[in-house]
Order: sequence, then structure tokens, then C-alpha cells
Amino acid sequence: MADDGGIEKSRNGHTNGSGSGANGDAEEAIAQLFDDYQAGFNDYDIDRICDCFALPAVIWQHEKGHVFADDEELIENIEALLKALEKEGVTHSDFQVVSSHVSGSSALVTLDWTQESADGEAVLEFTGHYQLIQDGSDWVIAAIVNE
Repeated sequence: MADDGGIEKSRNGHTNGSGSGANGDAEEAIAQLFDDYQAGFNDYDIDRICDCFALPAVIWQHEKGHVFADDEELIENIEALLKALEKEGVTHSDFQVVSSHVSGSSALVTLDWTQESADGEAVLEFTGHYQLIQDGSDWVIAAIVNE
């Protein structure tokens, strides 16, 4: 996921870089992380969404920060979020990469999200800023700030 002009479009509508070497490997792994994260929301799959996070994780939204220390706390939050999305009629979530920067075993990625109803109408649109860390060969979300 490069933050330069060499960004290409991937199959699911988001953009990611096409580098080679260590950053190219990171970019590919980070793109897979967000593919999994998006699929978790589209399938309403709590476990798949949880697997995208490092613990503890921090999520800032509506001017409040929440620290999720363990799986139980994170699952409770994701369950509530998915219920709210279901109530709003969200059936599909998609994103575009706004910017990304990889440095060693950390990365910062900004995504613009659109969550749509079955008829393709945008129900929610927001920007999320993600701080990622590398955990072994996996990349996971350590913190999110939603606008």
C-alpha cells in the first residue's frame, strides 16, 4: 500500500500499492487484512472481524476512545456494531484507500468507507484512520480513529 502515485485498483474496489521486496510484501499482507476486515462486515462475521485486531485495541469514534483489552470486550463491541448496521439496513461495505504509509513493523492507513443498503443506497459514509502493527507475518489493527 503505497502513498505515492503508483497505486493500482484491486478486484474489490479498493486501491493498494504494487511494490516489491519487504514493503511490497507488507503492502500485500495489509491489503489482505482489509479484504478480510471488509468481508467480515459484509458477512456479519464477528470472528473474522475480531481476527483483524491486536489486543489491546483502541477505537476512537464520536469523540470517545475505548480500549478493548480482550476478545470478550471486542466481541461485545462488534456485536453491538453489527446489530446497529443491520438495523440501518446495511448489507454491503466498501472502501477506498486514501493514504497509506508502511515503516518497518508499523503502518498508517486511511480508508473512506461507504456502507450501503440492498438497493445500493449509501447508508453511512465515514473515514477511518488505522494504525497497524506486524505480528509475526500477520498485520493487525492496533488502533482506529473514525471521523
